[in-house]
Amino acid sequence: MENDSPTQPAGKNSPATIPRVLVATTALLSFISFWRAAAIVLNDIASSAYYAPEYAQGQVGRAAPWFILSIMLFSYAVRALYIESCSMFVRGGVYRVVKEAMGGTLAKFSVSALMFDYILTGPISAVSAGQYLVGFLNNLLEYAHLNLVLPINHAAAFFAILVTVYFWWENIKGIPESSEKAMRIMQVTTVMVVLLIVWCGYTLWVRGGTLPPWPLPRNLHFATEIPGVVPDALGWLRGSGLETIGLIGIFVALGHSVLAMSGEESLAQVYREIEHPKLKNLEKTGLVIFVYSLLFTGLVAFFVVMIIPETKLSDYTGNYIGGLAMNVVGPYTVRLLFRAFVVVVGVLILAGAVNTAIVGSNGVLNRVSEDGVLADWFRAPHPRFGTSYRIINMVVALQLITIILSRGNVYYLGEAYAFGVIWSFVMKGLAVLVLRYTEPEQQREFRVPLNLKIGRLEIPIGLALITITLFGMALANLVTKKIATVSGIAFSLVLYAIFTASEKLAHKRGIVHTELDAFHLVPGEEITPRTAGVRPGNVVVMLRDYNTLYPLVRVLERADTDKQDIVVLHIRLLQRAGSGEHGLVPDQLFSTNEQLLFTKALSAAEKSGKTIRLVVVAANEVWDGILRSAQSLQASRLVLGLSPRVPVTEEARLAGDAWERLADPKPQLTLEIYSPGGKESVFYLGPHSPRLTPKEIDLLHCIWLELSNDLGSEELHHHDVVHFALDELEREIKAGNKNHQEVLARLRQHLQDIRANREPHI
Repeated sequence: MENDSPTQPAGKNSPATIPRVLVATTALLSFISFWRAAAIVLNDIASSAYYAPEYAQGQVGRAAPWFILSIMLFSYAVRALYIESCSMFVRGGVYRVVKEAMGGTLAKFSVSALMFDYILTGPISAVSAGQYLVGFLNNLLEYAHLNLVLPINHAAAFFAILVTVYFWWENIKGIPESSEKAMRIMQVTTVMVVLLIVWCGYTLWVRGGTLPPWPLPRNLHFATEIPGVVPDALGWLRGSGLETIGLIGIFVALGHSVLAMSGEESLAQVYREIEHPKLKNLEKTGLVIFVYSLLFTGLVAFFVVMIIPETKLSDYTGNYIGGLAMNVVGPYTVRLLFRAFVVVVGVLILAGAVNTAIVGSNGVLNRVSEDGVLADWFRAPHPRFGTSYRIINMVVALQLITIILSRGNVYYLGEAYAFGVIWSFVMKGLAVLVLRYTEPEQQREFRVPLNLKIGRLEIPIGLALITITLFGMALANLVTKKIATVSGIAFSLVLYAIFTASEKLAHKRGIVHTELDAFHLVPGEEITPRTAGVRPGNVVVMLRDYNTLYPLVRVLERADTDKQDIVVLHIRLLQRAGSGEHGLVPDQLFSTNEQLLFTKALSAAEKSGKTIRLVVVAANEVWDGILRSAQSLQASRLVLGLSPRVPVTEEARLAGDAWERLADPKPQLTLEIYSPGGKESVFYLGPHSPRLTPKEIDLLHCIWLELSNDLGSEELHHHDVVHFALDELEREIKAGNKNHQEVLARLRQHLQDIRANREPHI
């Protein structure tokens, strides 16, 4: 292992002396069960139940539930397409798969369609949440006999703007992705779904009901345009009579129902995090998603037609599930309470989709930027929070403009949204189909069923049928959805032009940053003291971004590198929505941001005349990545700067939780957190001797003296007093809930009493 000095000017070095960066190509991921993976995806897909049935029925008529059902059944086939994609790629997102199969040009078009999808996901979800909330408030005003009615669309748009601005700020600060939150939201949603299905089923048993009209051409009643209210369901087909031709009419109706399976891309994004055996668990995830969405979205579509009188549907515009809650059997007050529950769940899941849209857009644009398709300027980190705020600002600005232009009309938002949804599906299907022929030897643990083999030739009938069906729906949408076609094509062309111009400019400049040091990237499946070139007992300094180097400066001031090595660690956070790629390669983990960060770190080391080692690790949970890296490097100290978002004590708690999740044997680590002003907070991870203050030692000694005098000839040591006190405390805690609460109350009072005198070293 060469011992490269970081203090030499990189530009004048020979390749052998260019500073090394160990790039861990195996990401330190926190794996999740298929249940949690399903919860994450369902947070996207299940939200469509709140608006897809209404949009489809408004465009197709009362036969819409059959087409929603068809889409939900077809979604299982589309999911098989994503599973095959994931079996070839560690991540199977649209961008990387299309680029691999059909080149950069179509990949840029596909990511433009996907971005259109993400840009519209936020507004349609936020406006739908607003409509459910405003509809419920109007019910409360009526219940209170107040002569006031809130305008549903405008009030919903105002609410959508507030929600979008809130999540804009949260993303600027940086929101950690959490499968736990997704799981809890889906648990609450499941309670609501079960209550809804049981209550609606009981209502049909008591009152009876009639199935929706069969999905035949004669039962299709395509909406005519009402300017500013409902778009024309036939678009440019109006007056041609083509919609009366059976297959064409069916495809048009399916195109209007495709929103019911929006969110499938999330399945590819979450695949990397699924625990072993990955593919089997991915198949289980797909099955759970299929059953859940089929029951929720599919049954809601049928219940609306069978329970809510057609004459009352207009009272529940943008509020069909709320309308179901108000039209089941039971006392009005109980139904109103259930509607409140529906609204709370709707706001939770739909607001979550707003956040997912921002995170997804940010991840996709960061991914294409790493490929040199988008200028590095867009990925510049926020000076304080380290997030790619320019991309977030651009995405949220487009979402806010969309909300304002739509004026809270879900029909117009749904029409535009469908463009991005269906065309990203088409590009994915076409790419996977092409890869069957261009890379037939590539290992696939899963193949979409229905494959005919003639000698060495394989004919993927199932995959071809899925792709043709998707393409048929996309073409139907292209000619029937004027707003979607015009806005979608315009958006895609503009974004494609930006990508192309930015890529050409980057290549023209040679993507050269003369002010940055050059680095020799050394890939490694795992990080160890040997691969990093350090001795056990080293100091790991975690740097977030190039604006916050002060922890490294403090360590360099104090450290004796002859006795203890210094490792500068940077965690490359893998977002689920970062689109897809093969197994990680060094260039994907070491972008211009990392280059700038390590250039400045080397400059600081050069000034101090000390050597540092540079390591980049990918992880999907920051603290898991930090602690597992420190464990792998056999570090004794872990140093980082103050978080701009999380208090010191909370950081220490998160570190402690991550330490508990480490595999045995767990290391003893000292965690040091520095503030920019130089204040230091010290925490000890794992079992350790407590740091007693002089006052505490004096108290212990006084107690020992008194007890020694009372016990006479009995041998008593200071540690005996401590042991006895701990045993008594444990006994008191376990004596019962009342005693436990009393101990907690006394402890809280003690902590309040000493807070003012607490030393900064904890």
